[in-house]
Amino acid sequence: MSATATSTPPPAAPKVAGGKGGRTRLSLPVILLIVAGGLLALSAVRAITGAQDLTSAGQISAALSLAVPIGLAGLGGLWSERAGVVNIGLEGMLILGTFFGAWAGWQTDPWIGVLAGIVGGMFGGLLHAVATVTFGVDHIISGIAINILALGITTYFAKLWFNTGEAAARGGSPKQSPPAEDITSVTVPGLSDWLADIEKHHWFFVSDLAGILGGLVTNLSLVTILAVLLVIGSFFVLWKTPFGLRLRSCGENPIAAESLGVNVYKYKYIAVVVSGGLAGLGGAFLSLVTSHIYNEGQTGGRGYIGLAAMIFGNWRPGGLAMGAGLFGFADALQLRSGGQTVHALLLLLVAILVGIAVWKAYKQRWITAAISAVIGAGVLVWYLGTDTVPVEFVSATPYVVTLLVLSLSAQRLRMPKADGMRYRKGQGK
Repeated sequence: MSATATSTPPPAAPKVAGGKGGRTRLSLPVILLIVAGGLLALSAVRAITGAQDLTSAGQISAALSLAVPIGLAGLGGLWSERAGVVNIGLEGMLILGTFFGAWAGWQTDPWIGVLAGIVGGMFGGLLHAVATVTFGVDHIISGIAINILALGITTYFAKLWFNTGEAAARGGSPKQSPPAEDITSVTVPGLSDWLADIEKHHWFFVSDLAGILGGLVTNLSLVTILAVLLVIGSFFVLWKTPFGLRLRSCGENPIAAESLGVNVYKYKYIAVVVSGGLAGLGGAFLSLVTSHIYNEGQTGGRGYIGLAAMIFGNWRPGGLAMGAGLFGFADALQLRSGGQTVHALLLLLVAILVGIAVWKAYKQRWITAAISAVIGAGVLVWYLGTDTVPVEFVSATPYVVTLLVLSLSAQRLRMPKADGMRYRKGQGK
């Protein structure tokens, strides 16, 4: 009896549908279906509330412009964290990009300014890599130090460079640079006007789709196109090449990677410097495309929101781009006096909360269902009892959306296993 029991192999563990740890990866048709469902919901809200700006080309164009620096900062965070280095310093690298981009841009050519912004961000990334990879400084402490250092450097040099001589004569001051020339924007001829005509009819779904597409093909900066290409290129480099496999192995298990001959230090350095360059490009976009000047405090916490977009996207480029678009949309509301639009979105929030309540009740998670239902009822009372929302709430919308998205997506996240861990050379030998 004992021998039989010993020789019998243990039963195989049951396979969990959806892959490792029960996590499911959405296929392209499912993603498209979700996007279509979201657009239908927005169309319904627009039709019910009359908030025509909700899906207008102007709103989408502003959202895209504001999503680019957030997306580039998040993409920088993705490169760094996929190699195992947490990069809280993205905000500082954005600041360096805004300053050096504007400094070079007003004196020479805006494209040279873009390059200078990238180099400025890479300098911040290099400092972060030296501190965390070489000296083993805690990643969070190093990132915070980069943010403080970047703010101090730019404040000092702005007073030194923008407040004297030719810079002051052209409108510079201790807190801003002289204006730089515009970077070329493109509009798809014919298509943009045709979509604008369809949007004016306010047809259900069709006009909403035309407004969204119109915002994507009208006055599109070349830097925006570059940012989109960088997101696509990052996916192929990190997931479809041997280089990307080695880099991601450093963020999953650097000891095993070293035992297989991977130079972990080198890949971590490359990832963090590239991370800084991407964030610097996002900063240059703010100072050269969005406003044409450097302003103190210009980044407005977009480096942190970029990290939130990266987490929302589960450390993958596609999800990151969707998160950046969502946050950019919320950010655009405050620039377009979006009190009525935000008020209309309260109705959409009610529908989402009711859906969550029903789903949690179906799963017999009664407490979560009750909380969602109560909050949904409170938001509905708020919507029915008001015609708009306070300006202060509109200004806080991007940050409220950040908190809501992170809280709702927290259960499905899977960060790189060695993200934030100290690694010393020779551990894999």
